[in-house]
Amino acid sequence: MPAKQTKPKIVPKRGKPVVTPGTPDDLSVDQAQQEATTDASDRKFKSKDIQGLKYLDMIAPLLERLHDDQCERDKAGNRDLHYDQLCMLVLLYLFKPAITALRSIPQATELAKVKKRLGCGRTSLGSLSEASRVFDADRLKEVIAELGQHAQSVHGQKSLHGINQTITLVDGSLVSCLPRLIDASIFKGQSNSHLVKWRLHTHFEVDRYVPTRIDVTPDAGGQHDERSVLEQTIQRDRLYVMDRGYAKFSLFNKIVQAKSSYVCRVRDNSVYDVLEQRVLSENAVAAGVLSDEIVDLGRHQGGNRERPGHPVRLICVRCSAHTSRGKYHGTSTGPSSDGILRIVTNMLDVPAEIIALIYSQRWIIEIFFRFFKQLMGCSQLIFHSQNGIEIQCYCALIACLLINIWTGRKPTKRTFEMISYYFMGLASEEELIAHLEKLKRHYDATATNQ
Repeated sequence: MPAKQTKPKIVPKRGKPVVTPGTPDDLSVDQAQQEATTDASDRKFKSKDIQGLKYLDMIAPLLERLHDDQCERDKAGNRDLHYDQLCMLVLLYLFKPAITALRSIPQATELAKVKKRLGCGRTSLGSLSEASRVFDADRLKEVIAELGQHAQSVHGQKSLHGINQTITLVDGSLVSCLPRLIDASIFKGQSNSHLVKWRLHTHFEVDRYVPTRIDVTPDAGGQHDERSVLEQTIQRDRLYVMDRGYAKFSLFNKIVQAKSSYVCRVRDNSVYDVLEQRVLSENAVAAGVLSDEIVDLGRHQGGNRERPGHPVRLICVRCSAHTSRGKYHGTSTGPSSDGILRIVTNMLDVPAEIIALIYSQRWIIEIFFRFFKQLMGCSQLIFHSQNGIEIQCYCALIACLLINIWTGRKPTKRTFEMISYYFMGLASEEELIAHLEKLKRHYDATATNQ
């Protein structure tokens, strides 16, 4: 039986959040404040602890098509937890700070409001674990794509409005999860850690200020290398902004062949021949640009290595010099810098100061990783399998898109906290709307001054 296709009830916001018909959920603020001080994993949730579930109603029609996924495996016909219900529970985990672990979710499913709003019954820990391995994570990509059509442009950099390609930041970040008990001793012996490391290869659109793609791979090289993963996911009419870890001539060539562009930092010791020296404008000099050149990269590498098959432009920009401090608590502070950012691109007609500005936007994706890990509680993942991790990451993308649609603004820390306070019952709907109105006035004033 084909999945039911229902048009989502989504309306772009300008101020007041999208509300589907429903009765507001009441909550005793004093009781919520008292219970919020106790450990979330130990205390018992009550229906009064949950409000704001009506705001998840807007995603329900899009997830409904997943309801019967993998049901053909259930020969006995007794499946209680369906794919759309699992996604709604993961979204509840992401938006509800009191639900801090996988074990907290079954407790939440005992609440009457959760059962009514999310359409699921009491769920066991085993059912959640089994569902994360059975359901096809790739099916969420179509939901993300359809929901993404409703995301609004929120970027305020007028200088970048002339770029006719979608500016897409690309980077990866490590997350960890606990392995099964039988594997724990093996990982401890190999890496001196009981945790399993996974890398999230992320694409982030600057204009809409939302992540649009996350590919999950083991933290390893070869086909899981960040450059190899990007080569397999290149799209047309994109401007990929990358750090020096992505500097690879074959990757540059494939991006250009796909009718896209790139802006990428290269290493300080890069060797090249200058073919043309360009004159710097006053705006470029004011932006800290030191030189603008057409260069020949890779000539002195030797061997049969692939070289750029297109003109390459090198722009040097002044930055703060620093010396690497080596290892600190098992992580590196990064390589030293001589005080010059060396940025290569195939975009020959864009002003040098705009190229420098485009590369400076790359820091936004680092802010997103911090948002994803610290605010959305994804520093350690709740599922063990790669498929389950992908489901959690795709649900996080959905959560970010929902915030964009609800607010029409960048998902700042303060806004996410206010949404969480509302879900916890510590803020009223009127206070949430007032916060969004204040945020709108702030961004309107900022855009006017730029």
